[in-house]
Amino acid sequence: MSFQNAKVGDELPPLNIARISRTLLAMFAGASGDHQPTHIDIDAAHAKGRDDVIAHGMLSMAYLSRVLLEFVPQERIRSYNARFVAITPIYAEPTCTGKIVAIENGLATIDLTMTLADGTTVVRGEAVVDIA
Repeated sequence: MSFQNAKVGDELPPLNIARISRTLLAMFAGASGDHQPTHIDIDAAHAKGRDDVIAHGMLSMAYLSRVLLEFVPQERIRSYNARFVAITPIYAEPTCTGKIVAIENGLATIDLTMTLADGTTVVRGEAVVDIA
């Protein structure tokens, strides 16, 4: 789908994320500077009552943004926000989706969602992109 031909109701191609591994979380911690122990240390996760480590929220948001970047070039993104509504556990294989819900004055509003295989929504977002 070309962004120039977009219409309300169009769904962006889904993005299926490879299994979230400990290695990925360690690499993301290094790249982002977010070394919060809950993301990389199983003992710290246990101390917080978790069964295991969890993915970084910003990693989830980055994955969700890739749906946008497959649709429009980065310079066409006018706004992007996300709300974390559930935890993304280690070994999850999330899917990111987007749907155009409004178009006005050449700007498309896109609802974004990241879900787990069991149907749990972990991130909800919205973006406004220039499609003129």
